[in-house]
Amino acid sequence: MSQTLSQTASVLELAEALIACPSVTPATGMVFDCLEGQLAPLGFEVVRFLAGEAPDGPVENLFAIRRGPEGSRHLAFAGHLDVVPPGDGWTTGPFLPERRGDLLYGRGAVDMKGSIAAMVAAVAQVPPEAGTISFVITGDEEGPARFGTLALIDLMRERGEIPDLCLVGEPTSVHRLGDMMKVGRRGSVNIWLEVEGVQGHVAYPHLADNPITRLVAMLAELDAIVLDEGTDWFQASNLEVTDLSCGNPATNVIPAKASARISIRFNDLHTGEGLANRVAEIAGRHGGTTRAVISGEAFLTQPGVFSAMLADAIRTETGIEPELSTSGGTSDARFLKDLCPVIEFGLCNATMHKRDEAVAVADLEALVRIFRGATLAALA
Repeated sequence: MSQTLSQTASVLELAEALIACPSVTPATGMVFDCLEGQLAPLGFEVVRFLAGEAPDGPVENLFAIRRGPEGSRHLAFAGHLDVVPPGDGWTTGPFLPERRGDLLYGRGAVDMKGSIAAMVAAVAQVPPEAGTISFVITGDEEGPARFGTLALIDLMRERGEIPDLCLVGEPTSVHRLGDMMKVGRRGSVNIWLEVEGVQGHVAYPHLADNPITRLVAMLAELDAIVLDEGTDWFQASNLEVTDLSCGNPATNVIPAKASARISIRFNDLHTGEGLANRVAEIAGRHGGTTRAVISGEAFLTQPGVFSAMLADAIRTETGIEPELSTSGGTSDARFLKDLCPVIEFGLCNATMHKRDEAVAVADLEALVRIFRGATLAALA
């Protein structure tokens, strides 16, 4: 399908072509063929590669670059072609893009094939002499994210292709296109807790050691922690219990083991390692052990020239003054911030990950103009 698209294809046609490629995470193959077919005619050098092994791979990644004059500024567009499983109950097939009224339906219309199509359409209107533009596109943002953007960053460093600025096309708008951009994200750490006891009969508790009692006390202490009151740019950090289990089918047996899991979303007053160590210390006092997985650290791109430039492009197109926010979950911006300043901006997120995901065609067309304006300003 990508081979039939012309260099002047509309953003709607580009989005439909991407949506028509099934790409449940981790994505490989056809959807990357489609994007390469859109970028190559625009003069981009396209590099594709697979990274990782099962169960979290292999993951396909794409880095494409169109170099401007020597010493010119470099703007990177970043995003993902993988999508979450569509589930059942769609009005039409999730990978059969359909226009109904003013909307385009299909899995990925909002998150985030529509945004990537807008990036391509915008860049098609920017002359090569304006500067260097690259695309940093993974097939593993919706999944474990172990072999996606991290592998792309390694490639960019090896090649010496480090951008000055990076714009991630996540769906950040809430009520109207342009009402919010993300200048940072909270960090995330998941921690597994385990308490060993001694199995026994409930009628003879003195011969056993109930691990649930100690686990409950541990969780009560953890739940009582006030991590902080928030900052100028971040909401208060929060700790939530997300699982509790002892796997005991018997009513008259004190179990030998009990476990739980907590998730902490934290602001830039903390680090994942610091929080994991704090939880481990509390768990240890209750006879428990922990295992932590840090998904990402909190970060903030200080509002300034970059955010003002993007806000100006949004305001020019929509008349809206965008809110600068750090709300929501994590994204691959948590990795890209190690390369350069990064901001996220994209479509309205009301239907992302939902059945009958849809984007307003007018928003797609407006996003092209916003991305074009922001690109010209970033490269100036």
